[in-house]
Amino acid sequence: MLIDLIGFLFTAQLGSAAPAKAPAPTPVPVAAPAKTGALSAVDVVNNVQKFYADIKQVSAQFQQTVHISTFGTDKTSSGQVWIVKPGKMRWDYLEKKKADTVVKKSFISNGSSLYVVEHDNKQVVKKNLQQDLMPVAVSFLYGKGDLKAEFNAELDTKQSYGSKGDYVLKLTPKKPSAQYKNLYLVADPTQFRVKESVIIDSSNNVNHFQFFSPNFEKPVEASWFEFNEKSVPNYRVIDGDAPQNTGAGSASPAPVAPAKK
Repeated sequence: MLIDLIGFLFTAQLGSAAPAKAPAPTPVPVAAPAKTGALSAVDVVNNVQKFYADIKQVSAQFQQTVHISTFGTDKTSSGQVWIVKPGKMRWDYLEKKKADTVVKKSFISNGSSLYVVEHDNKQVVKKNLQQDLMPVAVSFLYGKGDLKAEFNAELDTKQSYGSKGDYVLKLTPKKPSAQYKNLYLVADPTQFRVKESVIIDSSNNVNHFQFFSPNFEKPVEASWFEFNEKSVPNYRVIDGDAPQNTGAGSASPAPVAPAKK
């Protein structure tokens, strides 16, 4: 499940009522001007990290496409993401049911605990982030971690992802990782915000996130990043850190679904 978040964006993907509609686009902070001439991969990594180090929060719509190499199949999901420093994130996966839009699954992190709320399965998985730290592939989004320290970076001249003019970084872990073989980041050429993130794992499965309508200023409620385990008596709560993942379940209703579209 964490891989969903890391590819969450990288799986990595945020109750009180939260807005399901994406906020209208607003002007975004502009990174320091890039130096004249072609940028190197290191230049782009530095600008991407600076952009996220300088912002306090972001909300956006996302679309996730997972390609399973063995079967040649694709599955597409979409929803809303909120990120607030330090270390708070919420990813709501939305689903159309007749005339309504409902939350199908959520990743909710308050910086110390991560809850994975699966409404179809009526279960909640809880992980202690003090024991299982977020990978830098996610943490750089809220200004932590150093991509250069953990990845070798090069520019993808094949333009495998993104649009014309975008910078496409191909990041390869310096130490072998079970989570990803390569990580691609598509960066806006003027602000260096991440427009797309792509994780390719050791089996060549592809987890591709695209982000739309970013908003860096609209207020975000602190309660959106908290989950009350006592709220859903019909849900099984699992301790994701227990040996063999055998934690017992206590009830907890899912967070209140965001307002309908």
